[in-house]
Amino acid sequence: MLYGLEIYPRLCCQNNDQVNMKINTPIEKQKLRAYLPHSGDMCLLDSVEAWDDFTLLCFATSHCDKDNPLRHNDQLPICAGIEYAAQAMAIHGTLRANPTGLGAWIPPQMGCLATLTQVHWKVQRLDVYEEHLSVRVERLLAVDRGFSYQFQVDCGQERLMDGRALIALQVA
Repeated sequence: MLYGLEIYPRLCCQNNDQVNMKINTPIEKQKLRAYLPHSGDMCLLDSVEAWDDFTLLCFATSHCDKDNPLRHNDQLPICAGIEYAAQAMAIHGTLRANPTGLGAWIPPQMGCLATLTQVHWKVQRLDVYEEHLSVRVERLLAVDRGFSYQFQVDCGQERLMDGRALIALQVA
């Protein structure tokens, strides 16, 4: 704790290294819907493969779906990867609030992307990749009303995009 802020060590998002995360039973798409404020086709992620207090790894294949709600002019631009990362951040927050899945369910807390920084993409489109996407998020900072995350979207060994996001939580 430093000046009321929780600062976390860097655990992932470094040169596509393997992440030392707690391996849980994967969480499939049907269950993920409860972890997001979205519904239907806007639930873009297929599964959570691993997570711990700081990091989360998800897989997605919806970038190949012709009915993906983020498609524009029959293409899925790389900037849609930001929404994939934002959903991973929301799932991470909900998992942290409900780590065991036992007891009273704490629903997802509403939030929004307040700031994006250091966003880099190496490609123009996501829909040209046939393999699943891996989406990794790492919580860097926590304050009363928000979080800072670093994120990356990869396909196989190729980094498609990365960046940082500040999530502002809604005040009740």
